[in-house]
Amino acid sequence: MSHSPMLTGVRVVDMTSVVFGPFATQALADLGADVIKVESPEGDQFRYTGKPAATRGMGPGHINLNRGKRSIALDLKRDEDAAVMRDLVRFADIFIHNVRGDAIRRLGFGPDQARALNPGLIYVHCVGFGSGGPYSDLQAYDDVIQAATGAVTLPGRVDGTGTPRYFPSLIADKVAGLLGAQATLAAYVHKLRTGEGQVVEVPMFEGFAHFMMVEHIGGLAFDPPNAPVGYARQIDPDRQPFPTKDGWISLVPYTVASWPIVFDVLGDPEFLKQPDLATPQLQFHNQGKIYRRTAELTPQRTSADWVERFNAARIPCMAVRDIADIMDDPHLQATGFFARRTHPSEGGVVQMRPPVRYEAYPARDPSPAPRIGEHGDEIRAELDALKKARG
Repeated sequence: MSHSPMLTGVRVVDMTSVVFGPFATQALADLGADVIKVESPEGDQFRYTGKPAATRGMGPGHINLNRGKRSIALDLKRDEDAAVMRDLVRFADIFIHNVRGDAIRRLGFGPDQARALNPGLIYVHCVGFGSGGPYSDLQAYDDVIQAATGAVTLPGRVDGTGTPRYFPSLIADKVAGLLGAQATLAAYVHKLRTGEGQVVEVPMFEGFAHFMMVEHIGGLAFDPPNAPVGYARQIDPDRQPFPTKDGWISLVPYTVASWPIVFDVLGDPEFLKQPDLATPQLQFHNQGKIYRRTAELTPQRTSADWVERFNAARIPCMAVRDIADIMDDPHLQATGFFARRTHPSEGGVVQMRPPVRYEAYPARDPSPAPRIGEHGDEIRAELDALKKARG
């Protein structure tokens, strides 16, 4: 028996922009929450990333990041728009924003001000750096957080150059967004149990530092340290995709017990009988040599041939796919991960379906990403009706 999505009936006032906050609220919208995206009249700046769309402010990032939400455009320096915002907060379950503390208080929507309007409000503040530290008032973007956490030094440790490089992804923004969604849901569960709202701070710097240091804390996990920082397996320069006759494969013999199977498949079972590789312990300490020999043998066959052989031997193996070809992946096609839809203003679009499946309710197609202020009139009408209903 199917039910409504878990967050049906939950009203979220979303005054976040770019990626961190909108990625968090996308998760809430996918779960059925009514996410009202509050934007300036110019719109969220992330609307303008990528190749210009048919309609101003409807870029590819926005099409996927803000699906399932409604948009209202407000200039909070205008009295009439500020009054609408106060009504939005008054009737919200959750208010989430990424405006800096001093600025949001000047606008009249700091934590105390918002909770005076709505004592049971869950107030979520997405910040660059947590309160109480010397960076608290600084602005933060993905590149800055990658640099501040040391993540940019990892590629240079792998290739031996020592040159810092950014990960080619908004990884810090998206990790923080997932943390923001988790924190918001935890606060909502607390309210269901106790009736209490609360203020929640979600810092990107601390969130991404936690994410990166789970494995890379290395020997610094002990006091005094007993080994260098960094997870050796991840920064090993030889542990990279292996070349094949027509491309590359990712091959993961995760335990030393897997290596004899790997070299049987590769056709060189004698290799591991060398004195410096004769035991699992020696293989563990000489993995660089093993990786290099693997890379010498894999060009004998095609990627598809190796994938078939290694997976048959229960050794995880996948072909390296160019990201430009990801829509052709047979598994993602079979599961319907990429959905082709028609957007009311942009025509044909491709969107990713939410990856998590729930037994309690079937997958649903979210509403299309909104134009700037598209739902302003209907949201104002709903607020008027709520005010009348509550006297």
